[in-house]
Formats: sequence, structure tokens, C-alpha cells
Amino acid sequence: MRAQFVLSEIGVGLRRNLTMTFAVIISVALSLALFGGSLLMSDQVSSMKGYWYDKVNVSVFLCNKSDAESDPNCAKGAVTSDQKKQILADLEKMDSVVEKVTYESADEAYKHYKEQFGDSPLASSLTPDQMQESYRIKLKDPEKYQVIATAFDGRDGVQSVQDQKGILDNLFELLNLMNQAALWVMALMLIIALLLIVNTVRVSAFSRRRETGIMRLVGASGFYIQAPFIMEAAVAGAIGGGLACVFLIVGRYFTIDHGMDLSSKLSLITFLGWDAVLTKLPLILAASVLMPALAAFFALRKYLKV
Repeated sequence: MRAQFVLSEIGVGLRRNLTMTFAVIISVALSLALFGGSLLMSDQVSSMKGYWYDKVNVSVFLCNKSDAESDPNCAKGAVTSDQKKQILADLEKMDSVVEKVTYESADEAYKHYKEQFGDSPLASSLTPDQMQESYRIKLKDPEKYQVIATAFDGRDGVQSVQDQKGILDNLFELLNLMNQAALWVMALMLIIALLLIVNTVRVSAFSRRRETGIMRLVGASGFYIQAPFIMEAAVAGAIGGGLACVFLIVGRYFTIDHGMDLSSKLSLITFLGWDAVLTKLPLILAASVLMPALAAFFALRKYLKV
């Protein structure tokens, strides 16, 4: 097969169907950029889960005098010294589940609250005796929260058992929903891109039906006739894939490092590094070439009977 002939036919096809080729490039670029973004989002959520789930605590809040007057869970009064000792002893017995237990007094809770919410109007009206004592429990497995809740929820002197993991679960559920939405949009864009590729190949083949007819008459093989059309689709896809890579790199640069500068504004989140982005680029480029080439190959076989 003469490479010069194939290259010239590719150039002719791209020029003849310039608007459709442009639509293919943009569709492929957007769909693959969303695909890469979804992969990165999935990796980011997994990374955040591993980081934050390792830091979450279960808090056993104890009844104080204020709770005894207003909270049904504390109807029997504020927690006593004996009840606190028994709760701590029971926690220490659960060493198969509990990794560490930390006691926080009402004064310490008041101090921490002032440090975090000192500017709020409510902070000025609170006093240390209104704050709750608590045991902060570090679990060996964050999924075992229910073991603690079952053992201490409703016990005398216990106001509530709270799991910080539940708050994080809501956040991660929202992020996963956003990621799934991006995947659905990507799938729609991908279908549109494939339809455009098929139509572009068919129009290109139809506009050159005289040339392909002559080639069949002189004994050219089917693959020899199909090759320019397949390569044409692959080149358009490769350009789209290159644009998708640029979109990912520019998006990462301006949202995380500069521009929005999320790495500084959200210092509690460890964002994925450039290595995570760069490892996705070969996959995007490979998909951008293979997807249009295969679509063109099957379109020619099924519709044009070359």
C-alpha cells in the first residue's frame, strides 16, 4: 500500500467534509475530556475516603444538667462519675473494635467551640456548663460504628452517639452522584460522536464512489479501499483526543494550582497530583484513535459493502 496515496486521500476527505470533521473533533474532545475527568473524580473520591475515613471518630456525648431538663434521653439526670467510669470500662473492653478512647471535658469542649465558632452570635451566650462531656472513639474499622451505637445508645447518662462517618458519607454520595452525572453526559457525547463519525465516513465514501468503483475494478483489496476512510476517522479522533488532553491539563492547572487555586483554599483536601492526570492521557489518546477507526471500519462493512 502506498503511504502517499493514503495520506493524500485522508487530506482530501478531511477537506471535503470540513464542517462534519470539525463536529467530530469537538464531540470526541468533549466526550473524552469528560471521560478523563470522571476517572480523575473517581480517583479523587477514593483518595479522600481513604484519608478522611481514617480520621473519623465516634462521639459518645454525656448528659449535662441542661440536657436533664430538656432532653428525653437524659430524663434520669446528668451523668454521674460512676456512669462515666462504667462507660469508659466498657469501651476499653471493646478492644477488638476500638483503637483509642479520648475523654473531652465540658471545659475542653467549650474551648474547642470558641476556637472554631468564636465569631458566631451563639458563642457569646454559651457557658462551659452548657457543653457536654464526651468520649471520642477512634475505631479500627470505621464501618463498625453500629457496634458502638448498639452498646451505648439509650444508656443512662448518654445523651447521644454520633458517627462523623455519616456526615462524610453524605458528602461522598454527592460527589459520586456528580461523577455519575458526568459519566452519563460523557456517554451521550460519545454516542453523538460515533454517529457523526459514521455519517462523516459514509458521506466521504459516497463523494468518492467513482474512485472506489475504479479501485474495485482493478482488483484493489477491500482493506486497501477502506484504509483511507478509516485513517481519516482516526486522524480526526486523534485531534479530538489531543484537545481532550489539553482540556484536562488546563482544567487541572487553573482549578487546582492557579486561577481558582483550590489547593490553597481547600487545604483540608489533598488533591491528586499531576501524575494522576498524566497517567490518564495515554488512555484518552488510545481511545480517541481506536474508537473512530473501529466505527469507520464497521460503518463501511455494514452500510457501504466495500
